[in-house]
Amino acid sequence: MRYAEGPQLYITEQNRGDIKNGSILRLAISPVTVCRLHRIQSHGIDARLEALKELAKLSADPSFATEFINMEGLATLARLVESGTHFGEMLAFTLTAFLELMDHGIISWDLISVSFIKQIAAYVNQPMVDVSILQRSLAILESMVLNSHSLYQRVAQETTVTQLITHLQVSNQEIQTYAIALINALFLKTPEDRRQHIIRVNRPVKAEMAHQLYVLQVLTFNLLEERMMTKMDPNDQNPVNPAIDFTQTPPGMLALDNMLYLAKVHQDTYIRIVLENCSREDKHECPFGRSAIELTRMLCDILQVGELPNEGCNDFHPMFFTHERAWEEFFCVCIQLLNKTWKEMRATAEDFNKVMTVVREQITRALAMKPPSLEQLRVKLRSLSYSEVLRLRQSERMSQDDFQSPPIIDLRERIQPEILELIKQQRLSRLCEGSCFRKLGNRRRQEKFWFCRLSLNHKVLHYGDLDESPQGEVPFELLTDTIPVSDIKAVLTGKDCPHMKEKSALKQNKEVLELAFSILYDPDEALNFVATNKYEYCIWTDGVSALLGKELGSDLTRSDLDTLMSMEMKLRLLDLENITIPEAPPPVPKEPSTYNFTYNYG
Repeated sequence: MRYAEGPQLYITEQNRGDIKNGSILRLAISPVTVCRLHRIQSHGIDARLEALKELAKLSADPSFATEFINMEGLATLARLVESGTHFGEMLAFTLTAFLELMDHGIISWDLISVSFIKQIAAYVNQPMVDVSILQRSLAILESMVLNSHSLYQRVAQETTVTQLITHLQVSNQEIQTYAIALINALFLKTPEDRRQHIIRVNRPVKAEMAHQLYVLQVLTFNLLEERMMTKMDPNDQNPVNPAIDFTQTPPGMLALDNMLYLAKVHQDTYIRIVLENCSREDKHECPFGRSAIELTRMLCDILQVGELPNEGCNDFHPMFFTHERAWEEFFCVCIQLLNKTWKEMRATAEDFNKVMTVVREQITRALAMKPPSLEQLRVKLRSLSYSEVLRLRQSERMSQDDFQSPPIIDLRERIQPEILELIKQQRLSRLCEGSCFRKLGNRRRQEKFWFCRLSLNHKVLHYGDLDESPQGEVPFELLTDTIPVSDIKAVLTGKDCPHMKEKSALKQNKEVLELAFSILYDPDEALNFVATNKYEYCIWTDGVSALLGKELGSDLTRSDLDTLMSMEMKLRLLDLENITIPEAPPPVPKEPSTYNFTYNYG
């Protein structure tokens, strides 16, 4: 039995469970009998052509392929190709059948002979060859390169990247696609040092290749234009169905295609997005349908779907040549980004346009990095969180030309000491409030609490033990021990601290090491600390450094300095918005010829 429609595959024990109700089957000659009766070596040209045409169709069936290969049929096809006696349609059907049979993975590509490789490479290297033969030859060479290291070396000897690049200059889009696929396969298998050599050798044609890839990318995406401009038939709609959204073009039915692809191919992702939104408060729910439609419209705009290629433009994205359904996969990556950004922004329905603006910026920034694969795109988008986008915006505003002009730099230099003094005073104020620390016991466990604070005149450190963690400020009277600030010699951090050297177990604990610091005082004694968190660690190390007249060097100081400097600069330049700041001060005018221009009020 065989299916009467579609690929017309044979029914076997393995696939009979896949038969759907309503499928039409027909009685057919068994694969074994077909293989015996096949006339691919018939002396009659017409009979052989018909036999090869039928073989090319049957080879996609796993059952037939298994029987045909067992009867040495594949070896026969290889000999027909090696003989060089077949041309035109006959050769095209032979190569199609060979490729279909090998794709089943029944036998290894390593069994292919050298003479067969040379013959296939010759079809690729010939300047004038039939399109169908060239297409199949490129596909066979790509499979050889990807499936066998030894065959990669043979193929690399027989054809070069320079020869393949010439196929990118033809108008046939399928030939361009197969040529790019083979070039990618060769680059994938080529050692790194050899890749650099290939790039150097082909540098003169690199710009032309880039333009051809750009054109191919545009033409590929333009295939989506028909669906993008197709409205949903109003007669197919239900009054309570949101299908009316798909009547807007663009994106038209293309948005629905994307949503269906996500639900079918990435079902787990689709379910996760829907469930996440169902579990949110109503006001924070991200509307999936509206988001998918607007995202599709945005992607069409970013990738200029439906527009003609620009002459001289080389702006192509390598990742779109790494997947058969690159557009749909791109949408699936971006819809996950949209859902993640919506959550990070804690957005509501009123914030929809704001979220889409941020998502557009995230996508364009990631595309500008030219990720080589969709997985690399996913990684780059993951790093471009909402907070990172805000940081990049601020950084770019500060690095604009106006902010690099001499007057602005001079202003920053004048402001910086004031900001640093402000930070220093804040640190000392926090030391005066004091902090509670845990005491590390001899049995490697935390036993007691102790408290330390700076006197209000900044001259003495007061500290002492406590029975429990204090709820508020501890008065100086309860802190019986003191260290004059004048006796402090230095502040040590990390593994340089005495209590980290003494206790080997603590030395191994990276988290404790990062929070440990010691105050050395006369005579060569130390007050040892382990801060409760990184913030307290930075406050105390900065504060003690300020008492000693040293520079404040913690990460917190750098962060505070950047934030406060940015705010102060914006405030001072508020009145100068959209005004070009000159590079140099205006010239002093010449002295007047006479000073007799004052008005005599008498």
